[in-house]
Amino acid sequence: MLMPRYPEIQVRLHSRNPFALVSAVRQALRRSHVDAGEIDRFTEEALREEEPRRVREICQEWAAVEINS
Repeated sequence: MLMPRYPEIQVRLHSRNPFALVSAVRQALRRSHVDAGEIDRFTEEALREEEPRRVREICQEWAAVEINS
């Protein structure tokens, strides 16, 4: 696995719902003062996908994600 774009941003989630994951990563990016344009880019990229596995992968490309189900 490659290093995420923002490895210092940690996201832990107890849901496998892809929309909940995208929301959690967006919130973490905002809390870390990431530029709004970058957050929009992440959101568009993640929500463009239909496959939940691919949405998780995109989230992991942007932040350190841990899903505890």
